[in-house]
Amino acid sequence: MRRAKDAGFALYEVLLGLAIFAVGVIALGRAVNNCVTASGLSADDARVRQILANRMAEVQTTPGQPDLEKEIKIDTGHGIVRLLQKVQAEDLKEESSIAGSTGGTFLTPIIGINRVTLTAQWTRGGVRQSKQIAFYVYRPR
Repeated sequence: MRRAKDAGFALYEVLLGLAIFAVGVIALGRAVNNCVTASGLSADDARVRQILANRMAEVQTTPGQPDLEKEIKIDTGHGIVRLLQKVQAEDLKEESSIAGSTGGTFLTPIIGINRVTLTAQWTRGGVRQSKQIAFYVYRPR
């Protein structure tokens, strides 16, 4: 015959198993939360990249000189994205040689090349985020 104290699990064994299970569930919940947060950040990044690419295409295809400074606020449905555009004329020179001369070279200025910088700024979870691209636009004067 078995004694009563040898039958079944002791209370501390059950509590230890329950504590291990609870720690596992909490760790799983945090892992799922991290995955959801990373997915949201990835979606925000893709959305902002698309906004920057669209604005870059607009600037490149619009005839005439681009605006020197411009700010656009875009509602993405997930928050406001501020798009800042700054244009700076570049002072570039090309090395040229005189045809028929003996080694004479000089620098010719290249006029009409502008450096356009687009900066997107948005807020995610109270933290300010930003992404920036820069490219060149040639508009002969």
